[in-house]
Formats: sequence, structure tokens, C-alpha cells
Amino acid sequence: MSDSGKCPVAHGAVTEVGTYNMAWWPKALNLDILHQNDKKTNPLGEDFNYQKEVQTLDFAALKKDMHALMTDSQDWWPADWGHYGGLMIRMSWHAAGTYRTADGRGGAGTGNHRFAPLNSWPDNANLDKARRLLWPIKKKYGNKVSWADLMVLAGSIAYESMGLKTFDFGFGRADTWGSEKDIYWGSETEFLAPSENRYADISNASTLENPLAAVHMGLIYVNPEGVNGVSNPLMTAAHIRETFARMAMNDEETVALTAGGHTVGKAHGNGNGALLGPEPEGADVWEQGLGWNNHTKRGIGRDTVTSGIEGAWTTHPTKWDDGYFDLLFKYEWELKKSPAGKQQWEPINIAEEDKPVDVEDPSIRYNPIMTDADMAMIKDPIYREISERFRDDQDYLSEVFARAWFKLTHRDMGPKARYIGPDVPAEDLIWQDPVAAGSTSYDGDAVKSQIAASGLSVSDMVSTAWDSARTFRGSDLRGGANGARIRLAPQKDWQGNEPERLTRVLSVLEPIAAKSGASLADVIVLAGNVGVEQAAKAGGQDIKVPFKAGRGDATAENTDVESFAPLEPVADGFRNWQKDDYVVTPEELLLDRAQLLGLTAPEMTVLIGGMRAIGTNYAGTKHGVFTDREGALTNDFFVNLTDMGFAWEPAGENLYNIRSRKTGDVKFTATRVDLVFGSNSVLRAYAEVYAQDDNQKKFVNDFVAAWVKVMNADMF
Repeated sequence: MSDSGKCPVAHGAVTEVGTYNMAWWPKALNLDILHQNDKKTNPLGEDFNYQKEVQTLDFAALKKDMHALMTDSQDWWPADWGHYGGLMIRMSWHAAGTYRTADGRGGAGTGNHRFAPLNSWPDNANLDKARRLLWPIKKKYGNKVSWADLMVLAGSIAYESMGLKTFDFGFGRADTWGSEKDIYWGSETEFLAPSENRYADISNASTLENPLAAVHMGLIYVNPEGVNGVSNPLMTAAHIRETFARMAMNDEETVALTAGGHTVGKAHGNGNGALLGPEPEGADVWEQGLGWNNHTKRGIGRDTVTSGIEGAWTTHPTKWDDGYFDLLFKYEWELKKSPAGKQQWEPINIAEEDKPVDVEDPSIRYNPIMTDADMAMIKDPIYREISERFRDDQDYLSEVFARAWFKLTHRDMGPKARYIGPDVPAEDLIWQDPVAAGSTSYDGDAVKSQIAASGLSVSDMVSTAWDSARTFRGSDLRGGANGARIRLAPQKDWQGNEPERLTRVLSVLEPIAAKSGASLADVIVLAGNVGVEQAAKAGGQDIKVPFKAGRGDATAENTDVESFAPLEPVADGFRNWQKDDYVVTPEELLLDRAQLLGLTAPEMTVLIGGMRAIGTNYAGTKHGVFTDREGALTNDFFVNLTDMGFAWEPAGENLYNIRSRKTGDVKFTATRVDLVFGSNSVLRAYAEVYAQDDNQKKFVNDFVAAWVKVMNADMF
């Protein structure tokens, strides 16, 4: 195994010990990751379309009700200083802050904060109360607003109500209906386990295990007390920088978010954390679905315990002002302990008027506090320079923070075309991967005729279209065929795209696009469709692959090259290729890509069989091409895979021979990705369906449907 053979993707496909079968056979391939794309769990029905429903929402009325909620303090969970802003912002932040660039997973886009494990992470303590405070509004507006949208909107409204001019808002996040098992949060079996569990070298923040961003299991970002709970602002700064970079934030955005997040609200640690009851998933039924309840002492208001750190960061925690940097630079700070025993920084000789008042009694004042992360903002030279700039220009901080907050809460929504509502900003932001709409008025049949007469092979056409579309990630709705970014840096040079072959194919397709008025993005997909149609005809069936026009062509200027690096495929089981050897098996890497493409297990199965028959393997290898009719869309892959006239045997690293039992001759070769469809009991069941004599037509129809799904995945 090479030195670079670390896991390149989320471990969503790794076996899940604890379920019945996995407990008995922990090395079995767990297909649960693909069941996440099954819509049967949605109680609203498969025909419910949230993006259409939310357009009927009375946006103004909802915002008015949200503003009123901020100061409508409830006795069962009273608001600090009579304002829920800090709590709601923390909920929005922690919902969105799980996003990571490596695989696009996490983020607030699905409302998964309602479910385990997130609803019971120690870092999310008492956010169950925020969601419950929102319930009357969710109940009132019903299906017209998702929990996902509502939880993000709550933070933005909170900032507005405290004086910040926000950078607008986009609705359109559809709810999921259960725990998202495709998200790998780490291998630890206990919360807040030492950071060494996920770093090769804790002193080198860049060695954090891919694709993770947080430093501990159960935290959103970094430990507020310092790395592994040991105060060291400079080391904390290094970990902040790595963590925020993995969430698509640069240094300026990181400082702005830290300051803006701590300008309002407070931390809670005025009591004994040991008196708190279990988290929501561990609480008894009579707790009403809530957790962290204190039934021994008061446990609310000034006596609330959440993180264990106690105090506000600013003098006026319900106002958007310049208080954060004013206090941070104005005073010297020393380490102290909160009433709950947590490390926090407090000012030396602070003026009485600079102290924030008690959340219930304004006649009482306390020291403000800072965490190790806050001290990093003035101890790290780069962060300090940015902090000084913000200290001297509050308007600039407000602008940068508003944009960073918008990015934080919208990063996983994909292109701006998916945003809905009256407050969608007019400005195109480069991190939204902007693509101008393409033409739909050209003659598609004429374009297909030109492609068919171009001399390109079926393999060339299908492989290029697949490579263009396979970058789509349902996790954050990035990538895909729209934009034809496969012709731009960095994608044109990715090893998995076979740059020489790609250049040759594009040189044929580009003139066709220019002449017809179609976008190159559309022409690439049309070429793939032509290849599938030709392959089906060679297999004895005349079909027409459905096509949706209107893709545009992105430009280099609106392509953030660096941000596209995580979309580079390091393995693609559909084309029987992987860039390197990894600790994760090839079949698990296949499941990861299939899940990101939004495929179910049957769709993944039929695509594999069809693409092997067509002959789309990387560099033309013959592994898994179980047919004597390569180039024809037949079910031969499944027929020969399930034929007991063949015996399988290892022939090298991830290489197997398929030998005739009768003659002893090697008929085919295969990889693990090929053979798993005959060895895994569930996948074999799907393979047997497609191997049946009466299912050749079904096979072709199902292949076409799955193909179109991938080609259109990024079209909205």
C-alpha cells in the first residue's frame, strides 16, 4: 500500500457494528449508505415537492412571527436577557457548521439536526430547546416551510433583530426523515475522546483524518478550552485554521465568524454539569424528547449548564456592536475556572461598566469571558492583523461577517438557481459555482446526427459524458455536467478523466456545439446518449434516451479552481478505476460514489453491468467486461457473473481470474468491484434479476433510467 493510501472519502460505507447482521459479520458490505436514497421513509409521500410548496409560503408573515419569537420568553426555558437570539444563532450555526468540503456532507441542508447523532452531541447541548421553541411556528406554517429552512432562518432573524444587516436568505432546503448514516463523523466510540484518535500528529493540524473537520467526536469545531483541553492559543489557532479551511472558510472569514458569533449571546456553565440528565437519545420517554435536564436543581436561566464555560463575551450580548474586539484588545486576560470547572479567560481589572449584566437581574454584573479560540484571534499573527482591521472598522466587520454567515448557512445548497424566496441576493458568488443558463432552442436531433457521424466510439462518448456528470455530489449539490467544467482547470487535468482521451473527444464535440448553438455541456451529455442508443441497438433494442436541454457553459473566471479539488474522483467503480490503494476497499469506495450521485442499490447495479458491457473501463482495461460483444448494451455481465460454469480465483492485488471449470482456461478478469455483485447476497439478488432470460428489456430500460438520473442530477 502506498504512502498516500489513506481513506480519501467519508467512511459512510464502512460496516456498522451494532445492527444485527453487522454484529455477526462485521466485515460484510453494508448497503445502508444507499438506502438513504430511498424515499419511502418520507411521511409526506414521494410526490411531495418541497421546492414547489415553499413558494406558496407567506414569507413576510413567517419573518414577522420569527422576530416576535426572539423576545417572547417562555417560562419553561427562559431567554437570556429576554432575547433568544444567542440560542437561535447557536442552533443555526451548529446545524450548518458540520459542513466539510472533502465530501460535501454535513451542513444544514436536510434538517438532520433533529436526529441522532447530532441531536445528542455534547456540543449541541440544549439546542433541543431551541428546536422546541420553534415548534409552534413550524406547526403554524406546516409543509410550506421545512425544519431545515426554519432552523437556518432562526439564526439570520436573530442577527437582524439584534441590529445586523444580513446578506439576504434563500429557502429551499428539503427535510430528511431519519439519521443520515452516510455521514462519517469519526471512528471513536465515545464523545470528546482525545484528539489523537483522529490526527496522525496532534501538533500538526493538517494531519486531521480526511474528511473530518472537527477536532473531537461530538464537537462542531475546536475545543474551546484548547487542544485536548489544554490552553495554548497558538496551537488552537492552527487547529482553527485547518478546521475552518475544511469548511470552505479563509482566514478573514474565520476571524469574522468567530467575532460575529461571540458578539452576541453567552456560554453557560453556572452549575454542576454532573447533575444533568442524559442527552435526548438517552433520555426516558417522560422527558418529552428533550435532554440534558436538571431535575435536582433549577437548571434554567442564570443556572443553565451547557458547555460548562460561563459568561458573555461582550458588554451588551443582545446587540450587534463592536464590543467583541473592544474588550479583547482593551484588557489583559488570564486563565480562570468557571463554576462548572471549565477553563476560560477573564479580564484583569475590568471596569464595572464593561461587565455584562446577569441574564435575569440587571443589577448584577459579571466578568466577560473569552475561550482559547478567542485568544487565538489576537495571539496568532495573521489572525491578529485581521482582528485589528475589524476592530478599527466595525462596518467592514459587519459586511464581512454577513457574507461569511450567508456562506456558512448556504454552502451546501448548491448553485443559486436552487434558492427560493424574495430575499435571494442578486449577486453571483463564486462559491455558488455560477453557470449561465444555456440555450434550449437548438435542433437536438440534428446535433445527435452530427455526433453520430463524428467517428467517436461508443466508449468515447459514454465515458466522457459519465466523467462530466459523475462529479455531482448530492451532499452539497455541487459538480455535475452543467457548466462543462470538465474542459476547464482543474478537471481537464484530473487523472481519472484521462486527459489525452478527453482532449481528443472535446476537440470533436466543441465545433458541433459552436455550430449548433448548443452548450458544450449539453453536447457532451447528448454524445453520451448517442453512445447508449448505439450500444442498445447493437444489443438488439431500439431506444431513445430522454434528454433535457438547457445546460450552460461555465467560464474559468467563475470557477473557483481550489474549491473544485475535493470533487476530483480518486476512485470510480463504474469505470473500474481507482487512483491509488486505500484502507477502504474498492467496493466501499463504489458505494460512496453511488450515494453521492443519489443512486439506489439497484440503480448502481444496473449501471455497473451496462457500463462494463459497453466497454467504458478506464484506459480500456478488460476487467469485468464479461462479454464477447463489448460495445453492445446487453446483460452479459450479469449472465456470466452468475454462471456456475466459471470459478473465481485471486490473481493479484485487487485482480481475479474467471476460469472455465470445463476447460480450465481464463475467460475473463475482474476486480473486487465486479465480483461483489456476485458475492454479496443483496447485490447478487439484484444481479440475478438482470441475468434472467426474460429481463433483457428490463435491464436496458432500467439502465437508461439510471443513466438519465445521473446526467440530470445537477439540473434544477
